[in-house]
Amino acid sequence: MARRIEKLKRERDAVVLAHYYVPAETQALADYVGDSFYLARLAKTLECETIVICGVSFMAESVKLLNPSRRVLMPDPSADCPMAHMVSREDVDVVREKTDDLAVVAYVNTTAEIKSWSDVCVTSSNAVKVVRELPERNILFIPDANLGRYVAEQVPEKNVILNPGHCPIHDRIALAEVRLLKAEHPAAEVLAHPECGREVLAEADFIGSTKQIIDRIVESDAKEFIVLTVVGVAAEIERLTEGQGKRVIFPKTTPVCPDMDSITPEKLLSCLENLSGEVALPANSEQANAPLERMLELAAR
Repeated sequence: MARRIEKLKRERDAVVLAHYYVPAETQALADYVGDSFYLARLAKTLECETIVICGVSFMAESVKLLNPSRRVLMPDPSADCPMAHMVSREDVDVVREKTDDLAVVAYVNTTAEIKSWSDVCVTSSNAVKVVRELPERNILFIPDANLGRYVAEQVPEKNVILNPGHCPIHDRIALAEVRLLKAEHPAAEVLAHPECGREVLAEADFIGSTKQIIDRIVESDAKEFIVLTVVGVAAEIERLTEGQGKRVIFPKTTPVCPDMDSITPEKLLSCLENLSGEVALPANSEQANAPLERMLELAAR
């Protein structure tokens, strides 16, 4: 299968991008593996006819918005993110109407339609930096309340207004399971993604994006790590720490994203064979792309 995929990539002039949360077998077939910010930024620099994004729909939409002239494919077009829909236009409009000096900040984990209502996008890697760079004092952070609350704590000079959205996988990580793991592994570092709930984040030694968690483990002298994010990240951690004797431990209720988990090697092969799962440019592409471009600009400062 790997040989067939490599041949098809050459024939289609295709580059395969994969998120850390898709299955390890799929990550192994990709040209680049990374988090949302890395993949969005990288997509703009690629010289190819076709980009295959092994991830969920909001990622593929973002890649298409940043590369409107290229063919963008998804191995599983039904792979979605529940949080990407957890805010309404009415909610945003109400806050805009009653709040002066406001910036609407959309987590990149949103649909193109929701991005078009916002002033700038952020990822978990750059949210704190981008919000701090904004001239506006009032920030409506959509859709993830957990990440928004974490940003508010890091940037106290801003008034952050939260929206009641969340990632079902991260929000489901239970405080009791985290405390049990800490008791069983007292020397372990606890690393958490900011999409986790407030009580879980309070137990962490380190809070960061998927990439930041990986980097922390690679650089740390510790040997055991309790990791509070989607289990797919284990593949990249194992690859980068091979032979170092480091152990990664996940909660008993394993954090698995079923949508990311659906991106199998078989679906990647079929996508390349048939050029299936093409992502259309959203009708409101200019409005949706502007916040992404502004994110890249502010994050680069």
